[in-house]
Amino acid sequence: MTRGLNKVMLIGRLGQEPEMRYTPSGRPLTKFQLATNRSWKSADGEKKTETEWFNVVAWGKLAEICNQYLSKGQQVYIEGRLHTRQWQDEEGSNHSSVEVIAQEMLMLNSKSEEQDSESKEGILSGDEYPF
Repeated sequence: MTRGLNKVMLIGRLGQEPEMRYTPSGRPLTKFQLATNRSWKSADGEKKTETEWFNVVAWGKLAEICNQYLSKGQQVYIEGRLHTRQWQDEEGSNHSSVEVIAQEMLMLNSKSEEQDSESKEGILSGDEYPF
């Protein structure tokens, strides 16, 4: 039997405040952008940095948790899967977008830590609340 694997693990910082909304059926979803940085030295010894942006979508309980606890600039670990969304606009042009569907989220620093440098971590998933 052949198996497939679609798994993504990212550590980055939120580029904006999370945006939460509800589907017509009442299911919560939260979207945010996550920036990851990669650094290396070129052949001539010059340090280079590249930023990659990811669109992240969380559903259900995890969506509510992300909306409540995450903020712009905060560092997080996201584990999930890639999903390609396709749609057609009013002019009939086809578009596609690759999103990370979050299944686990780990706060690598909290809102209070951003301000007063306390060392604090929290593990949150779609299956559990932090308290």
